Amino acid sequence: MHLKFEISGGTAYMGSRFMSDTMNSAQQKAFAVNMDNSIYGAIAEIGAGQEVARWFFKVGGAAGTIAKSMSAYDMVVSDAIYGQSDRYVSRQRLMKMLDHEYDLLIERLSKQRGNETRFFAFADTVAAKSYRRKGENHGWLGVRFQTEPGKQPNDIIVHVRMLDDHNIQQQEALGTIGVNLIHSAYFKWEKPEEVIQALMDDLSPKRIEVDMIKFTGPDFEKVDNRLMSLQLVQSGLTHATMFLANGEVVQPAETLYNKCVLVERGSFRPVTNTTLNMLECAQAQFVQEPNVEGKNIEVLLEMTLNNLLDGGAIDHQDFLDRADLLGSMGRPVLISNYAEFHRLAAYLFRYTKEMCGIVIGVPTLKEIFEEKYYGDLEGGILESFGRLFKNDLKLYVHPLKDSKSGALITAGNLRVASNLRHLYSYLNENQFIMGLRDYKEDYLPIYSRDVLEKMQSGDPGWEQMVPPQVAVLIKERKLFGYKEG
Repeated sequence: MHLKFEISGGTAYMGSRFMSDTMNSAQQKAFAVNMDNSIYGAIAEIGAGQEVARWFFKVGGAAGTIAKSMSAYDMVVSDAIYGQSDRYVSRQRLMKMLDHEYDLLIERLSKQRGNETRFFAFADTVAAKSYRRKGENHGWLGVRFQTEPGKQPNDIIVHVRMLDDHNIQQQEALGTIGVNLIHSAYFKWEKPEEVIQALMDDLSPKRIEVDMIKFTGPDFEKVDNRLMSLQLVQSGLTHATMFLANGEVVQPAETLYNKCVLVERGSFRPVTNTTLNMLECAQAQFVQEPNVEGKNIEVLLEMTLNNLLDGGAIDHQDFLDRADLLGSMGRPVLISNYAEFHRLAAYLFRYTKEMCGIVIGVPTLKEIFEEKYYGDLEGGILESFGRLFKNDLKLYVHPLKDSKSGALITAGNLRVASNLRHLYSYLNENQFIMGLRDYKEDYLPIYSRDVLEKMQSGDPGWEQMVPPQVAVLIKERKLFGYKEG
């Protein structure tokens, strides 16, 4: 028997999917959770007030939902409860909070009501805007929850950047996304893509950015978090996400913080010997830079949404295939919607003050000097280059061998529009643009499109054009339309 109750916007039935599909506001969602007698748990918040718990108390009926709410602001008190952490606003801190609150809940209440209750623990640790602190306004949020009484729990954790100008606005946004997360965990968990969409209900990307999400637990065994990361970018919740070579999703600061960063952008369909050689040559030069030598370096491979589009849509299996090939190279992967390189540069320097490098080929360098791409900037191409090179960044450029004439085009002899030649010469002479050295000439004629054509036609010659581990994966899984010769 369903419990029926009236809400703004229509009639909802507890336990039905209809209820979750008709709710967008934090008020409606908090009330829906409160009216489900099977949902019971704890809410622990550090930073930005108790904005999530406040919604459940505000709408009424919270006594049936919240066993405990708390906020351990003092570091000594917080450490006494959750143990010490190197950083208080971190994934590690969040997981300690979830572990402690959920285990305590089960210990105290499972015998009394475990047969009829789906327990949850929600936690957040946040650094909101303040007069004392001038760092990034961000936070970690997570919910551990049961989909059925007595069942092993699942986790959904997210990292957010709060973009509002004032503390009170950031608190409100945090409260809304926290309610969205708890509500979606119970009413949308069967469709993780809908969980992602619902996070921004009653919000906008101008107020809050979600740059990492991770689903774990028995009900999410078939969820590939790399796809969830891709959806964050596709849905406009963030401009970029990252995962490691093993597929583990990470928040960018966890990987890039205060490191020298080298990025190679490409479509990687498939990875070729040229791809790998470009990266190796660039890295050999990058590590010898005076501002890099002896420091920690992170090397990334980046795909943009444009790199992934095929006929106007993104094939998710194709994306995963490419991600697996990049993983075989042992490098983290960045997924972004940064078509312009100056936006990619700004993103990197958000997380590090150290030197960064971007690895490209001559065709891409030539495109960068096409003024038509900068019509949206008031200062045009000059503004773009000002943003791109304003910090310690260099472009490392792989040469091109013209297929018809056999001529070698390099960063040193590339011809650009006549009105831009002096600008190009300035950037080249001051080593903002660096030609790659010691590249393998045998790899110059290798192009991904030719490799793909040979693979799909059964021509075995493609195997010599890609790294060995890439060839093995392609043949084992028959990727990209591979046919045996």
